[in-house]
Amino acid sequence: MVPVPQWDPEQYGRFADDRSRPFHDLLARVGALGPAVVADLGCGPGELTATLRERWPRASVTGVDSSAEMVARARRLEGDGLSFVEADLREWVRQVPPSSHDVVVSNAALHWLPDHLALLPDLVAVLRPGGWLAVQVPGNHDAPSHALLREVAGREPYAAHTRAAVRRPSLPGPGDYLEALSALGCRVDAWETTYLHVLAGEDPVWEWISGTGARPVLQALPQPLRAAFADDYRAELRRAYPARPFGTVLPFRRVFAVAHRGPDPAPSGP
Repeated sequence: MVPVPQWDPEQYGRFADDRSRPFHDLLARVGALGPAVVADLGCGPGELTATLRERWPRASVTGVDSSAEMVARARRLEGDGLSFVEADLREWVRQVPPSSHDVVVSNAALHWLPDHLALLPDLVAVLRPGGWLAVQVPGNHDAPSHALLREVAGREPYAAHTRAAVRRPSLPGPGDYLEALSALGCRVDAWETTYLHVLAGEDPVWEWISGTGARPVLQALPQPLRAAFADDYRAELRRAYPARPFGTVLPFRRVFAVAHRGPDPAPSGP
């Protein structure tokens, strides 16, 4: 199983504007007009979850995250129909009643769960007839940032500590979501986008990934090795993502799927 990292809300939030774009692009395709119950699975520090309450001011909005650090940060925003729960996403899905939610959003979270396509039937079952499921996951597992992470982590003296942390399955593409969600009776809009993030500062790609994809590796290493690993990895990232006069470009592919659950079939006659 992929180790679930402990999150640092401050580090994660350094690129908040860039990280928020896919969330807003995802929600733009959700056609819910007046939902009553909304959930954000993998809510992180909660700022984006709060925008769901702004969009649907009459809804009860719950953010769910397995990170105690993230939920503690998010709870500063609670009130007036907005709440946050610390829970594993799989456990949350098992515990909530079926047909209880109008909108379920998961932005950049499901990829941490092994074989998360198998969770889609349970997520759709949570929706009321006419409800909406909106999912976004990174699709950059083959990008230089991640390939180099695996390469450096595979060197000695790091390899003995990082084998489990770098073992990541290939993530689904838009066609996989289209097939899986259509088979569940949903009308599906699936697509992918590659964002060209222009980052400022020294070693900005390191700063980005050290708050997300590199965290399992860093936490798997003993403290005395972390600084040496960071130096080696930063050097590789500088070569792969050279600074330009206008900034450092980080291409980032993301995969989106929005599913609209149809009405339950009418009961058959006597």
